Amino acid sequence: MIKFLDLHKINEQYRTQIDERIKNVLDSGWYLLGKEDENFEEHFASYCGAKYCVSCGNGLDALMLIIKAYGFGKGDEIIVPANTYIASILAISYNGCTPVLVEPDINTYNINPDLIEEKITAKTKAIMVVHLYGQAVQMDKIWALAKKYNLKVIEDSAQAHGAGVKINGDLRKAGNLGDASGFSFYPGKNLGCLGDGGAVTTNDKELADKVRALRNYGSNIKYHNIYQGVNSRLDEIQAAVLDAKLPYLDKDNQRRREIANYYLANINNKKIIMRKSYQELANVWHVFPVRTEKRDEFQQYLKDNDIQTLIHYPIPPHKQECYKEWNNLSLPVTEEIHRTIISIPISPVMTDTEAEKVVEVINRY
Repeated sequence: MIKFLDLHKINEQYRTQIDERIKNVLDSGWYLLGKEDENFEEHFASYCGAKYCVSCGNGLDALMLIIKAYGFGKGDEIIVPANTYIASILAISYNGCTPVLVEPDINTYNINPDLIEEKITAKTKAIMVVHLYGQAVQMDKIWALAKKYNLKVIEDSAQAHGAGVKINGDLRKAGNLGDASGFSFYPGKNLGCLGDGGAVTTNDKELADKVRALRNYGSNIKYHNIYQGVNSRLDEIQAAVLDAKLPYLDKDNQRRREIANYYLANINNKKIIMRKSYQELANVWHVFPVRTEKRDEFQQYLKDNDIQTLIHYPIPPHKQECYKEWNNLSLPVTEEIHRTIISIPISPVMTDTEAEKVVEVINRY
């Protein structure tokens, strides 16, 4: 069986470094908000090109903390792509804000910037862009709208560690493409820990300081609570693991690109629609999504040929039970994507032979 993602094999590459860093944590006797956390925050901020990084418990919390730190709440609207993973939308709802859904581009699956302005009202406070499946959003039109209407730009970078956009010849990475960015380090991410983990990156010191306090019960000094905060801290072991793996992220992303480029050049089947990329470095291929009309049939066919797949995601947010008030909405592009999309194997430890088999099997479908 060609696994969709072999997490054991991915982490085994760096077993020596991970073991050493975990041992250091155990030997230190300090397990929360210590040296490992500080080191990772410094290194990840530098990697993203941002001034500040504040770690937290997970990617959902990262987005929630950004919105809370900005003081957005009841009556405020935040624009968000309709086809995102539901965490993006939950972060908005949990703060009492109103998510305003915008359809994606059918070719890239990222938010369609040409549809955003018509959704902006006097209540709009921010645009949340989601670098979905690992491809950074083209930001030019987003920035123009944010400037025109005095809006914040929040990045959901949970799937886009290392994705970058060339602007005037300079590469700017996810985490430094908006006012603030939320990351997830769930084990399956391009940079994943051994459990849950997250972080906020920003160039805004005031925001970083507030998020830092909010993640720790709202306290900026021990037992001095200046905000009504939460408990969302990245433990020292997870920080150490992430810091051990960070130096290899670009290498791993490049291997993902090699496999993706092989797929793009060699999958040749009229029944299979592939995503379009606009810049080589903009996509780190967290997953490789394709679309096909008879998805269930296709998935079973691949399974019968020992190829594991996943669906990201079978049900669009506006059709979920937890958002019953949206269930009657018609969002045809989003619905088309969710009805037909399926992710085929891609990872930095996938072999050429495995990639060749995936292509050969798909072309026979």
